[in-house]
Amino acid sequence: MTNPTLAEIEALTRARFPACAGGPLALEPLEKGGSDRKFYRIRPSPGEPLIFVQYGKQREENSHYVEIGAFLQKAGVRVPIMFLHEPESGRIWMEDMGEQDLWTFRNEPWPVRRRLYESALTQLHGLHTAASRHADSAALLGLQPPFDAGLYRWEQDYFFQNCAIRHLGLPPAALEADRARLHALAGELEQMPRCLVHRDFQSQNIVVRKGEPCFIDFQGMRFGLPQYDLASLLLDPYVDLSDSEQERLLEFYCERVREAGGDVGGDFHQNYLRCAAQRLMQALGAYGFLGHEKGRLDFLSHIPVALPRLVTVLQKVGGMDSLARLLQEAATKPALHTAPDAVKKPDSSC
Repeated sequence: MTNPTLAEIEALTRARFPACAGGPLALEPLEKGGSDRKFYRIRPSPGEPLIFVQYGKQREENSHYVEIGAFLQKAGVRVPIMFLHEPESGRIWMEDMGEQDLWTFRNEPWPVRRRLYESALTQLHGLHTAASRHADSAALLGLQPPFDAGLYRWEQDYFFQNCAIRHLGLPPAALEADRARLHALAGELEQMPRCLVHRDFQSQNIVVRKGEPCFIDFQGMRFGLPQYDLASLLLDPYVDLSDSEQERLLEFYCERVREAGGDVGGDFHQNYLRCAAQRLMQALGAYGFLGHEKGRLDFLSHIPVALPRLVTVLQKVGGMDSLARLLQEAATKPALHTAPDAVKKPDSSC
C-alpha cells in the first residue's frame, strides 16, 4: 500500500464531495493500532468532519468493512455511516464519530460508566441476536472464518509462542500438559451454538457519539460465542473494572438474554470463563508479537495487567493448575512490571 499524501487526500475529497469543493479543508493523520490501515480526520469549513481511511491488502477483512457496517446498521446496531468506498484503491470516507470512546471515560464515576457500558451491552445483545437472525445475508459479507477448534487452538498457540515462551521465558516442556488440556477445551467450545460476534469488543472500539455508544473496527466480525465479546469488554486490559462492576455488567447482559427468552444457566457462566481465557491469551499473544516481532515495545507494557487476569480466569476454569502457577510466578517478577502510561491512550491490540 502506498499511502497518499495529505495533498492527494484533499484533492480526492474535493473531487468526490461537492460540499468540500470550495472551502478550506483541515487534514489530520490519526494513530490507530497496529494494522495496515491509515486514518485521517478531514475538517471542512463549513461542514461536519469525516474520516478518510486508506487500507492495504495485508488483511483481506479490511475490504469488507463498509458492507459489514451497512449490514449492522440495517440490523439496528449503531455504527458509522459509510459515505463512499473505492475498493480498487482501498479508500473509505465515513462518518467521524469523534474522539471519545469508553477508554476516555475510564476514570469517571461508576454511575457515568455504568450507563455507557450498559448501553453498549444492549447494542451488543442486538448484534448477537437481531443481526444473527439475518445469517443468510451475513454469509454474503465475506466474513472471516467462524470460531472453531482450530481458531481457538491458534489463539492458544499464539499466546504460548509469543508471550509464555518468548516474553516470559517459560520452558516449553513445562507447558505441554496444560497446553493439551486447553486444546481439548477448544474442541468443547466448538460444539456450542454460535452467533455473530464483534471479535475485538474492547473499550477503544466503542466510541461515544452524543452520549451513546457506537461500534467501530468490526471488520473481524464472524460467528462465535457471545461470551467472547463479553470477556473482551469486561476484562479489557486497557480499563480497570472492579470485580463487582464486572459482575453487575455480566448480569445486565444476562438480563437482556432472559428478556429475549434465552437461557443463561451454569453453562453460560462456565463458557464465559473459557472464552475469557481465550480472549486474554489472544491479547497477550498479540502484545508479545507486536512487542518483539514488530518492535512496538509499548504493547509489552500491557502484559503485567493482562497476565494476572488470565491467571485468575484459569484458576476459576480449573484443571490447569500447573499453567496457572507458572504464569502467576512470572507475573510477580519485577522486570515484568512496566505499567502502561496512565495518560497516553494505548493502541488497540491486533
